Amino acid sequence: MSTANYVIGVDYGTDSVRSVLVDTANGKEIASSVFLYPRWQKGQYCKPSLNQFRQHPLDYIEGLTHTIKDCIAKAGGESASFVRGISIDTTGSSPVAVDETGTPLALKPEFAENPNAMFVLWKDHTAVKEAAEINNHATKFPVNYLKYVGGIYSSEWFWSKLLHILRVDAQVRKSTVSWVEHCDWIPFLLSGKTDVKEMKRSRCAAGHKALWAEEFDGLPPAEFFESLDPLLKGYREKLFKDTYTSDISAGNLSAEWADKLGLSTAVIVGVGAFDAHMGAVGGQIEPYYLSKVMGTSTCDILVAPNKDMEGKLVNGICGQVNGSVIPGMAGLEAGQSAFGDAYAWFKNLISWPINNLLAESTLIDAHTVQALKEELEHKIIANLSKQASELPDEDYPELALDWLNGRRTPDANQELKGAITGLSLGTDAPRFFRALAAATCFGAKAIVDRFKEQGVPVKGIIGIGGVAKKSSYIMQMMADVLEMPIRIHRFEHTCALGAAMFAAVAAGIYPDIETAMKAMGTGFEKEYQPQLKNRKIYRQHYQQYLGLGRYIEKYNKKDVKPYLS
Repeated sequence: MSTANYVIGVDYGTDSVRSVLVDTANGKEIASSVFLYPRWQKGQYCKPSLNQFRQHPLDYIEGLTHTIKDCIAKAGGESASFVRGISIDTTGSSPVAVDETGTPLALKPEFAENPNAMFVLWKDHTAVKEAAEINNHATKFPVNYLKYVGGIYSSEWFWSKLLHILRVDAQVRKSTVSWVEHCDWIPFLLSGKTDVKEMKRSRCAAGHKALWAEEFDGLPPAEFFESLDPLLKGYREKLFKDTYTSDISAGNLSAEWADKLGLSTAVIVGVGAFDAHMGAVGGQIEPYYLSKVMGTSTCDILVAPNKDMEGKLVNGICGQVNGSVIPGMAGLEAGQSAFGDAYAWFKNLISWPINNLLAESTLIDAHTVQALKEELEHKIIANLSKQASELPDEDYPELALDWLNGRRTPDANQELKGAITGLSLGTDAPRFFRALAAATCFGAKAIVDRFKEQGVPVKGIIGIGGVAKKSSYIMQMMADVLEMPIRIHRFEHTCALGAAMFAAVAAGIYPDIETAMKAMGTGFEKEYQPQLKNRKIYRQHYQQYLGLGRYIEKYNKKDVKPYLS
């Protein structure tokens, strides 16, 4: 009889969900599956010009079902009997309004097409006004309730989004009983619970985005919220007081979901967390190494012993929470609001003729047009990177800011915009791309410098995610800019692997996450060393980047008029 123990890690990203079936003995991937959200792919419920990005819960349910069943099928049906646990990670903060059963309102017929009843994705910035109000409101209290989120609340986070939706949609407001994070809802769904008060809330999500802190004995007091806006009256009580680290079980797989997935009700479902935090674990994070999950944005995670962080707060980061990554250690989060998104934006910009003019051609049939579009779009970034790497290393004029989706860290400000200077008739696509790549690397350096300035050392970088694995050009530039090595983790779906590690602990296969990391970690495939020959030019350009940023930030203020006005 086989004694194999398998676990499933589920990673909900911005564009897709991926599941991995993993052997707990060694972290070996048995099978994996990826599902693109169909409604999201069509651009439904989103208005990019308004920074509105919503996702329908059906995309999540369909993806969960498809990828887990697909993993089991690929591994052979008998593998289902070896599955001991499931854990999930998600983007965040991506909350949703729910009824008393914990059901997202968008799953009810009357709200099925209402974006305000759907998950408000992390990159949704419709709550900029509410975030500004929260920041101003917090100054009126003797206790700094923003102290554990870097001192600045963001429009990307829980309370900003909750308040915005309550204000703009009376129908949703009247039907809302509570608000929940995506990473809390999926374990609740899988375990078959039907009372929102029984939902186990993630320490990670609550601490980094919802202002939960041990020092406050939970969330800030009701007075804080109700004096901000009467619409928030009673919401503190509707939400939660206790939170749970991700090594804890959220319950067993329900009979309904066990039947749907072909698994056993003995399968343990772990408490969820955000993708970057579980990704840091999957990437075998160590104290004072910065784990950078590099996808559409970056989420940067650092862990430090709690004793080292006593009395120490890092201003301008996203959060500092005991146990949010590794139980018993402080987890610190930072990040960039646009990283891969910056490259995708540029690709789309220069692809305009491909996407618009080819379709009008009478010389090529529609099938050939589509095939040609896909081939060219697939090659654009790779070829830009190659040609940019061949440009001379001497000083060059193009300089960009990476704030195309606002600035997350340091000092969150989602109203900021990107910029580029130094353009000339000699600026071609590779030179423009080099400036964008450098900007994202300078943005990473600003985060590292903030940690160092506040007394938290950064010993090295662990690279995780699509950009880290696919772009040697950007990774080498980042190592040069940061002047420190970058290790690239071997596992393709590192966040899902981290979720699998937590599933192994929640299921009792390992006693703690450190032991699971050691047993299931798959190591690193490459390390980029900084090249000293580029040190002078990048130090010079970084100072110029900071100077441009100061100017753009000043110009962004409402009382500053354009030069030619």
